[in-house]
Amino acid sequence: MQIFDTANLLSIMLPAFFSFVLPIIIFVILINLMAKFIRRKLHQKSYVKFNQRNIADMFSAKEIAKKFGKNAKDVNEVLLNLGFIKKCDNGYNVTDAGRYYGGMQNYYMGRASVRWNERIVYNENFVDEIMKNTAKTAKEEQKEDFREKFKAEYRTNDGHYVRSRAELVIANWLFAEGMAYEKRVPIKEDVYCDFYIPKGKIYIEFWGLEDDEAYIKRKEQKIELYKKYGLNLIEIDNDKIGNLDDYLPKELLKFGVSLNL
Repeated sequence: MQIFDTANLLSIMLPAFFSFVLPIIIFVILINLMAKFIRRKLHQKSYVKFNQRNIADMFSAKEIAKKFGKNAKDVNEVLLNLGFIKKCDNGYNVTDAGRYYGGMQNYYMGRASVRWNERIVYNENFVDEIMKNTAKTAKEEQKEDFREKFKAEYRTNDGHYVRSRAELVIANWLFAEGMAYEKRVPIKEDVYCDFYIPKGKIYIEFWGLEDDEAYIKRKEQKIELYKKYGLNLIEIDNDKIGNLDDYLPKELLKFGVSLNL
């Protein structure tokens, strides 16, 4: 009898449950899911706005480059050397080290780049590297300007090419005397001499442009280097270039080198 009553009760309640209670439960679940979805979207939207605002307040490599008179390629090269960024297929990705120093990943039209807050332009390592890069570029430009301005177009008797008539006279004199020499040998600190005599370790410099301030300054710097390193130096100017037969043998003898007369 009890079993019958329970079964009878279930037969009455189940239809009521499925027709009334279950829809309410489903409705509540759907409301909760929709609320979570809306909250997630609002959070994403606010994050995107926050991220966009942060990105807009930061500097690109090009903007940083302008502060140092460089280009974006130079800046990215320095950042790569410091390990702040790394190359990827579509640009550059920020590393953990770069993120620590204020880097933020950025994507625009399929390109990956890194933007930086202003701390990067005060970072000692970055500033040191970008300035080294600047000095290196300036030195390369100076060398290129030197090569362009003073082209080696005078052919000596032994087949070398020199940059001026005076150097041609000196080179031919040394060759005629059977004196082995080398051209443009580094003195020290990336500075080159005009001629070098291995026998006696003698450096020869011809000083020509005495009315050029930049040339005079460079001449003084080179003379200081010769003194600094205690090197054997023979100096030739416009007054002596026409009298090498008398002048050079005496100067060479001072450093223990005599001609085979």
